[in-house]
Amino acid sequence: MDFLNPRALRWKIAALAAAACCAVAAVVGFLVHDATRERGLRVGTDRTLTRLIAAEREYDRTGKAPADIDVRSRGELPEPLARDLATFAETETETETGADAEADTEVGPPDTGAYATWYDADPPNWFWMWGAVAVADDRFLVVRDDMSTEVRSLQLLDRSIVKSVLAALLFVVPLAALATEPINRRLRHGARTARRIADGDLDARIGTAGRARDEVTEMASAVDDMAAALQRKLENERRFTADVAHELRTPLMGLVTAAGLLPEDDEAAGLVRDRLRALNALVEDLLEISRLDAGAERARLDPVPLGELVADVVRRTGTDTRVGTVDAEVVETDPRRVERIVVNLVTNAHRHGAAPVEVTVTGARITVRDHGPGFPADLLERGPQRFRTGASERGRGHGLGLTVAQGQSEVIGARLTFTNAPGGGAVATLDLTPHASAA
Repeated sequence: MDFLNPRALRWKIAALAAAACCAVAAVVGFLVHDATRERGLRVGTDRTLTRLIAAEREYDRTGKAPADIDVRSRGELPEPLARDLATFAETETETETGADAEADTEVGPPDTGAYATWYDADPPNWFWMWGAVAVADDRFLVVRDDMSTEVRSLQLLDRSIVKSVLAALLFVVPLAALATEPINRRLRHGARTARRIADGDLDARIGTAGRARDEVTEMASAVDDMAAALQRKLENERRFTADVAHELRTPLMGLVTAAGLLPEDDEAAGLVRDRLRALNALVEDLLEISRLDAGAERARLDPVPLGELVADVVRRTGTDTRVGTVDAEVVETDPRRVERIVVNLVTNAHRHGAAPVEVTVTGARITVRDHGPGFPADLLERGPQRFRTGASERGRGHGLGLTVAQGQSEVIGARLTFTNAPGGGAVATLDLTPHASAA
């Protein structure tokens, strides 16, 4: 099914929408994560400084630190705290040396710049905010505040973002696939119409249904214009072929009549009559092709014993052709058109192939095989083409015999195929089984 095809346009668009959704979610998630983390650090720092300031005031008033506050020497401090306090002490000394301050100036609130903080994180379970302040020579108040609550909140936020993105994808991907369905229907309709045109239905058009005026509409309009131009061109060619054949027929009949008056034993007269017969066959083929192209041919179906019909047709060709039958059937077909097809196939085999030529009737199937070089690759790939014999090794000719046979087989609803035998030689098979042409 096209709906389950992973290469279908709907799933490519859905994947693009999912990728865009994930990219936006990643950017927003990163920004939210970073902002929340910074906010948690600020809250932890403020909480630590608040406890540290309160402990310092109590120590100044009572000479003792609160029970939940440590008093440590410089050597007992964590290295980052000791380094920050040393840096602050050096800066404070330089500031006091350059300042002109009165000794009896009133001391204001503690300066938060005198406090050192350090975030000590060792995932997955160690998250602490440290704070320290000097209260005497080599005496420091040290606070350690647990940051696990903030970290857990950040982790919950990350999981919530991931869950939200997954939930959004479960909604966005099917919605994107469904949203592309109208475009997919229009493209599939265009593809089906193009195949109909390729199969010979030159009246087929995609059309511009609806109000959409997008790239698909432009493509449909361009294909319709191309089909219309192709139809006009082919119709002109068909009319030209029919007109030429009809115009040639009258003078040709006069030439045939005149040639009949020439002496029978004259070699030149024999050559003229031979070329006139070839020219007459060409004109008749052109007229038949023009009728086939115009769709004017209609089959007249009758029950026909296929084996007897083929044997009689081959006998009347006057060629050295072997005929064999295997369980030949009585089929409902147009005997005149079957005769035309068989004659053309046998004549083509003798003209362009090599002996022996064999005709086999099996059930409702007629097979004509020669032992020559086989059909050229171009004919096997594209089928018979007018005025092309396909390859020089298959001899000369105007190349209309197989084209006529193909057209007549379509009229009677049969299937004509061309292959090469594994041991060499060309094989043409006419399948008269009902509905064989649709196989």
